[in-house]
Amino acid sequence: MRQSGVRLCTVSVAALFAATSGLSYPQDKVPATQPGAGVEDRITREVRHELVMLPYYGVFDNLAYRVDGRVVILLGQVTRPTLKTDAGKVVFKIEGVDKVDNQIKVLPLSPLDDRTRVAVYRAIYGYPGLDRYAMQAVPPIHIIVENGKVTLEGVVSTQADKDTAGIRANGVQGVFSVVNNLRAEK
Repeated sequence: MRQSGVRLCTVSVAALFAATSGLSYPQDKVPATQPGAGVEDRITREVRHELVMLPYYGVFDNLAYRVDGRVVILLGQVTRPTLKTDAGKVVFKIEGVDKVDNQIKVLPLSPLDDRTRVAVYRAIYGYPGLDRYAMQAVPPIHIIVENGKVTLEGVVSTQADKDTAGIRANGVQGVFSVVNNLRAEK
């Protein structure tokens, strides 16, 4: 979604694939008449690439960002403080980026949340039909757990996959609530 020169993007392998295959999401469409659109588009593409390439970015992390001119605002949740730091560093090195506002939240350490993450992962990625998503370098369904509350982020192929993932996550023992923010491509 594009409003007043600011873009909100989430980082996922599916979105990266769509961008490189000629498909685009609404937030990637910029009118050619907008001043500075070329620089902002390039920064957007490079930020997405750099974040996806972070070595410790995984299924239990959610990275999002907004580009406003030459300012990049990093958002999301991560399980490791070093991932937050690394994300800020790689984005700041991108040519044309003047400022990085790193608002990524580091999730609290919790053995209970760690067990919940693994249980939800198994419930979703071990389910026939959803198991095909597990075969990617960074699986597109991100599982964010904070104090027993689960949020699903990312992109799936169909509405049925989105609904199934939500049902599977909700069925895990110890999960207090599930927010299903998955987006269906079709």
